Amino acid sequence: MKIPPIINAEELAVLNRENLVIVDAGSGGSAYEKYLEEHIDGALYVDVNNDLAQIPKDAKNGGRHPLPSLEKFEEVLHRLGINQNSHVIVYDDKNASIAGARFWWMLRAAGIEKVQVLNGGIQKAKEKGLDVNSKIVEPKSIDKLSLKEWKLPKVDIDFITQYSENPDYVVIDVREKDRYDGKTEPIDEIAGHIPGAINIPFKENLNEDGTFKSPEVLHEKYSEVLKNHSSHKVAVHCGSGVTACHTLLAMDYAGFEIPNLYVGSWSEWSRNDKPVAKNI
Repeated sequence: MKIPPIINAEELAVLNRENLVIVDAGSGGSAYEKYLEEHIDGALYVDVNNDLAQIPKDAKNGGRHPLPSLEKFEEVLHRLGINQNSHVIVYDDKNASIAGARFWWMLRAAGIEKVQVLNGGIQKAKEKGLDVNSKIVEPKSIDKLSLKEWKLPKVDIDFITQYSENPDYVVIDVREKDRYDGKTEPIDEIAGHIPGAINIPFKENLNEDGTFKSPEVLHEKYSEVLKNHSSHKVAVHCGSGVTACHTLLAMDYAGFEIPNLYVGSWSEWSRNDKPVAKNI
C-alpha cells in the first residue's frame, strides 16, 4: 500500500524505527552549522548543493542545480545508509520543505518508495515536542544501491522549446509572481518567464504556518489545471529545479500522477538565447 508523501510530527513521534532513516536536508550556506546545533534525534544530513546537484561552471548547461550523476547519488545514499527497504523521513529548517522536496523527488526517482516529507519541518517537530538535539549518529551499514535510471519523469530544454506554447501541453512556473511577471529577478540574469508557461507559485500549496494544505484542497486546486492533460504532457519548473519539486510533492499528495520535472528551469532557459515573456 502506498504511503502518503507527507507525514505529520505526531505520526513521526510514534513511528516504528525499524529501517527508519531521518534526514535533515540543507540548502547550503549555514544550513550544516544549523544541523550541528540542533536536529531531530537521529537525523543525518544531506546538502542540496553538495549532494543533490552537480553544479556546473556555467548554468547555461543544465541550470544552477542539475541532477548529480547516478553514481554520485549512489554514494550519497550509501553514506546515509539508505537502501530499497529504508523508510526515509526528510525535513528541513524551512517549514515550506523546499530542500526536503528535492530529496524526496530524487529518492522516489531512484526507486525508493517509502519516502515522506515532514509537514512543517523542524519547526513543527519542536512545536510538537519531538526530541531535538545535537547528537551525531552513525548511519546503518548497507550494501550500495545500483541505480540505472531516474524513474520519475523529467524533461529537458528541447522538450520545453517544442511544447511550451502548445495548448495540448502545460508548463507550470512555480516561482513568485513578480519573478514570473518579469518585475524582478534576484538570482538569474534575465527577468520574465517561458512563453506559454502559467504561474502557480509554490507558496499556494501551503497554509499560513508553512504546512501543506490538505490533499482535498490541493486536489481541487490542481484539478482545474490538469483536468484535460495527462501527466506526461505537464512539466513543472522553477528557478533551478529545486522548488519545482515542492509542487510535484503537493500534486502527489493530492493524488495526481507525478508530472515531468524540468530540472534546468529558468536558470537554464534564460541563459540560452530563448524567447522571454513579461507581464509588465
